[in-house]
Amino acid sequence: MDYIKFDKSNLVNLEYSLTRELLRSNRAGSYASTTIIGCNTRKYHGLLVAPQPQLDGGMHVLLSLLDETIIQHDQEFNLAIHKYKGEKYNPKGHKYVTDFVFDPNPVITYRVGGVVLTKEMLFAGNSDSIIIKYTLVEANSPTQIRFRPFLAYRNIHALSKANNDVERKYEAIPHGIKVRMYLGYPHLHLQFSKENEYVHAPDWYFDFEYMREKARGYESQEDLYTPGYFELSIKKGESVYFMASLDVEDPKTFARMFSQEIKKRINRDNFENCLQNAAQQFIVKRGKRFEIVAGFHWFGRVARDTFISLPGLTLVQGDFKTFKAILDNSLTEMKGPLFPNSGTGLKLEYNSVDAPLWLFWTLQQYIKYSGDKTVWKHYGSYLKLILNSFRAGDAPFNIHMLDSGLLYAGITGTAVTWMDAVVDGKPVTPRIGLAVEVNALWYNAIRFAIELAETAGEKEFLNEWKPVADRIPAAFVDAFWYKEKSYLYDYVHGDFRDKSVRPNQVFAASLPYSALTDDQCKGVLDRVQSELLTPYGLRTLAPKNPAYKPEYTGGPVSRDLAYHQGSVFPWLFGHFAEAWLKLYEQDGVAYITKIYKGFETVMAEHGIGTISELYDGDPPYRPSGAISQAWSVSELLRVNQMLNAMKSVKGKKIIVNQDSIV
Repeated sequence: MDYIKFDKSNLVNLEYSLTRELLRSNRAGSYASTTIIGCNTRKYHGLLVAPQPQLDGGMHVLLSLLDETIIQHDQEFNLAIHKYKGEKYNPKGHKYVTDFVFDPNPVITYRVGGVVLTKEMLFAGNSDSIIIKYTLVEANSPTQIRFRPFLAYRNIHALSKANNDVERKYEAIPHGIKVRMYLGYPHLHLQFSKENEYVHAPDWYFDFEYMREKARGYESQEDLYTPGYFELSIKKGESVYFMASLDVEDPKTFARMFSQEIKKRINRDNFENCLQNAAQQFIVKRGKRFEIVAGFHWFGRVARDTFISLPGLTLVQGDFKTFKAILDNSLTEMKGPLFPNSGTGLKLEYNSVDAPLWLFWTLQQYIKYSGDKTVWKHYGSYLKLILNSFRAGDAPFNIHMLDSGLLYAGITGTAVTWMDAVVDGKPVTPRIGLAVEVNALWYNAIRFAIELAETAGEKEFLNEWKPVADRIPAAFVDAFWYKEKSYLYDYVHGDFRDKSVRPNQVFAASLPYSALTDDQCKGVLDRVQSELLTPYGLRTLAPKNPAYKPEYTGGPVSRDLAYHQGSVFPWLFGHFAEAWLKLYEQDGVAYITKIYKGFETVMAEHGIGTISELYDGDPPYRPSGAISQAWSVSELLRVNQMLNAMKSVKGKKIIVNQDSIV
């Protein structure tokens, strides 16, 4: 039985089908994405979206759409569906769709009278290519198919508009054509596995409308260019392959290439396999550099997300080689103690205090999984640079260690923690001063470095940092522990203590080295459980807070105001689960398993077979943001590994309410 499947009643219901999106990326950094019925609803959708380093270094939509029309007895049945401005859909090919399955690649079935046609989409693993296999399952009379490609040739963040600069010429290649829209771009090779007739009829189609962009408050209409169309005959039982690629290929190899690619896929036949399949899609190789894409469709690489995601995406699978390749590439971009948290090329932004501290945590995970004894030898100099720079105050943004041993960070007008949304040039949650998760990470980093230095016998380092580590627990509790309510303040600035109930406190209980007692950890978890825990992760702010915003919706300002003010982040569940299992050991396994398994319900929502960036804070917890987020997927994989490791562990018995998910 197929794990992810949609029937005709789902597919013809546009309110249902247009909210479910497909994504497949590859190690080359390219991707294909659309909805389950092939109607693009975002400017980020396209059948071949590839990086263009020779232009702006960004991702560009090259092939946006491919319309298919079945022709029998001179009657035409267009299988495509497009939305145009004015709430117009034309054609309405979704009415012919009868079935959709996703294992391991998308297969759509169309029925037009006595014709049954299947369409299987496959994105190449290591090249800028998409292969689509069409099989005529049933037909009572001679059948032809017409294919019309639509090109965009623009950055994923832009929109195409009709113009006279487009190159209208083409060049014939084996079973297809070679075209491009603009000088400076690569040619797109459109080929079929069999002979066909190409009719060159360059034209523009106007006013395609992308409803998701409109809902997000962005310009939403564009014009697409078509160079012409292809026609070919197809017999009952025959399969025809179409390939769009940046390289010309031998049509005789298409069937073999398709078969070989299918064999490489992880079947999406259960929850865990879906997560593992999704995990592969975030790791890309740009030139000689391995990187993690933080999320699809609009994220690039983010240092913080990279260090948090690495364990789940690589170590859980035993892929230590890729882990080290990505980590080593990240280290080449250090600037003082900081890592680039956004941007590319010369426009990198070094504005995160916590990203360097997550490096320590990701190395802790690496040792845990690999047992590598050489971490201090290979990475000790980087760890010492971060600690010493933060201690001395050499880093920007007023990052410095206080006499108490705690770490201060932030200046007016900036946000240097992971809660970094900005509206009208001002941070929504500036959190200047002593941030609770930053100091939890800081203490963990120091203790971890001491652990490594002790093994290496570095007495000078130990003499310098042991006294600091020894005084931090008391200082941490004195600064952050809200004794009357038994949880942690979110941040402290002078005499001000922020009582907002936020998930940042959970790291003080989850990290390998904690400044808290078991009773204090229990207080933190009780508070997080009662006010922040949902079926899909932790809220970023408790609903009781007047600033709470339960819905991540509307234009950029509305969404940024809600981003860390109530939105639910699945990745935070990873650290809640880890803290819970540390405290309750085997007695906590059933509870965490229940929540973990609950994520299985989203496999057929938003980004099919993957986990979204965030969810609304109130029921029904609507998925929002990016349709597939690296740290969301990676942390669930890590939780699954934790649960598997705990199955044979005997632990202490603590009576606690383990049924509360707000």
